[in-house]
Amino acid sequence: MSKARIDARFAALKAEGRAAFVPYVMAGDPDAAIAAKILAALPEAGADLIELGFPFSDPMAEGPPIQRSAQRALAAGMTLQGVLDMVRVFRERDQTTPIILMGYMNLVLHWGIEAFARDAAAAGIDGLIVVDCPPEEAEPLADALDAAGVSLIRLTTPTSDDKRLATIVRRTSGFVYYVSVAGVTGVKEADEKAVAPQVARVRAASGLPVAVGFGIRTPERAAAIARVADAVVVGSALVDEVAEAVEMNEDVTERVLSKVRSLAKAVRSARVGQLTS
Repeated sequence: MSKARIDARFAALKAEGRAAFVPYVMAGDPDAAIAAKILAALPEAGADLIELGFPFSDPMAEGPPIQRSAQRALAAGMTLQGVLDMVRVFRERDQTTPIILMGYMNLVLHWGIEAFARDAAAAGIDGLIVVDCPPEEAEPLADALDAAGVSLIRLTTPTSDDKRLATIVRRTSGFVYYVSVAGVTGVKEADEKAVAPQVARVRAASGLPVAVGFGIRTPERAAAIARVADAVVVGSALVDEVAEAVEMNEDVTERVLSKVRSLAKAVRSARVGQLTS
C-alpha cells in the first residue's frame, strides 16, 4: 500500500486543516538499537510521516550535522540491508505512518535498481528521495519504483525556474520536497515570506502536497512554515540532539523525542489562529 499510505495521510491532514510534521532521522545513528527505538516512537511523539536517511560516506547535499550523523551510523555498522530490516520491524507495529527513505544513488545502483525497489516496497517503504539522481537520468529508477508502488519524491529549490520545475515534477508522486534555502542542510534559516509563493508555485505545477525542509530548527520556525506549506521537515536539529546526547552521556532516545514533541506541537497548532480568526 506504499503510495496509498502517503496519499491517505495527506488527505487526512488536509481534512484536519493542518500541515504534516516530518522528522528526519538517520538509520543507525548512534547505533542500530537506539535508532530503532527512536524510529518506533516517532509516531506517538507527533510524526505524521517519517524521513529516514540511509547512511552514505559522501552525502553532498548535507551540512556538517547530517554528515556526522551518517559517519556515526556507518561506524556503528549500519548498512542499507540494515535500514530495510529496521523498517520491516517498524511495520510489525505501525501500518499507517508513511516512511520516506532519503539517500544517494550509489547504494541503490549497487543493490540493483529493480531489486531495490521491490525490496524497499516489501519492507514497508512508501517513498524514496535520491538526492543525486537528476530527472534526466531517473527513468529506470522511476519505472522500477512505479512497478513496486513506491513514490519517487523529488527536490525543487529556489533556483528551479518554471521549465525546470515542469521536468522535476513530471514523474514525482506523493509530495514534492521544496528546499527552502540555497545550499546544504542545517546552515541557513527558512523564511516563510519567501517560501509561501514558491510553495504555491510548486503546488500548482505538480498538483501534489509540498513539504518544506532545510533551514527549520526551532518550533517557532516550524510553526511559521506550517502556515504556508503542506508539510514541515526537520532534520539537522534532530541529529544534533543525538550528537549532544552522546557527548553528554544522556538518554539519546528521550532527548530526540523531546525535541520531536516540541516541533510537532508547534506544527499542529500553527494554523489554529488562522482557522478561528
